[in-house]
Amino acid sequence: YHYLQFQVLSDEEKRKQYDAYGEEGLKDGHQSSHGDIFSHFFGDFGFMFGGNPRQQDRNIPRGSDIIVDLEVTLEEVYSGNFVEVVRNKPVARQAPGKRKCNCRQEMRTTQLGPGRFQMTQEVVCDECPNVKLVNEERTLEVEIEPGVRDGMEYPFIGEGEPHVDGEPGDLRFRIKVLKHPVFERRGDDLYTNVTISLVEALTGFEMDITHLDGHKVHVARDKITKPGAKLWKKGEGLPNFDNNNIKGSLIITFDVEFPKEQLTSEQREGLKQLLKQGSVQKVYNGLQGY
Repeated sequence: YHYLQFQVLSDEEKRKQYDAYGEEGLKDGHQSSHGDIFSHFFGDFGFMFGGNPRQQDRNIPRGSDIIVDLEVTLEEVYSGNFVEVVRNKPVARQAPGKRKCNCRQEMRTTQLGPGRFQMTQEVVCDECPNVKLVNEERTLEVEIEPGVRDGMEYPFIGEGEPHVDGEPGDLRFRIKVLKHPVFERRGDDLYTNVTISLVEALTGFEMDITHLDGHKVHVARDKITKPGAKLWKKGEGLPNFDNNNIKGSLIITFDVEFPKEQLTSEQREGLKQLLKQGSVQKVYNGLQGY
């Protein structure tokens, strides 16, 4: 209990009203009430003790939110998909008996004498029907939108943990994009590596790369391809989440596989004659500070 006593009525008009009509006179239409007196002398002081519940908005209790990682493939990110998730949700159902509910703290004022009041804070509860939680199976459908980003959340309002005296929380599915064996995502761009032979690197080649939705991306080179060379295919990346008509790029990095067998003396001489390339033995700082 919190006690607050005061004895001085400094406002002359309110003193006259109290002296003439007493406590009831202040309550029954003579300009003022207990609440007005307290607010007049203490401003919002009563709010520190919980305030008048009729003047104060009560927060509705709410169950906990649930966050669930939803694993999606890069193919689903590219094309989009609908995923069904089965959830066993606790639901409140009426049960026999009564229970205390909507408990809150309220202020009570008691007159101790002329000009003296006592304020007490106490817990007040309502009586509600009893409830029990029963698991119910529900199927939720989550739309995986093309271009969805890792870590994005899809909320389902009211599908979280229940609260017997209030509202249920929310259920949020957090997108977790799985690693892909062929493509790596960077924003809306896709990266992949292609290994070619030394002969293909020197003479050129043609090939097709199977994309995430099954279509073929044609790659053709008729020039020398150096190890680490990159080829950009515009519009072959992932669709932009905000505008699916815009797509990123597919960046292909080439690796060159050298022959595993050792060359004979005749083969080495033949290569020298064929390539006609002199010795290049240059030593330099390739990092340049990076």
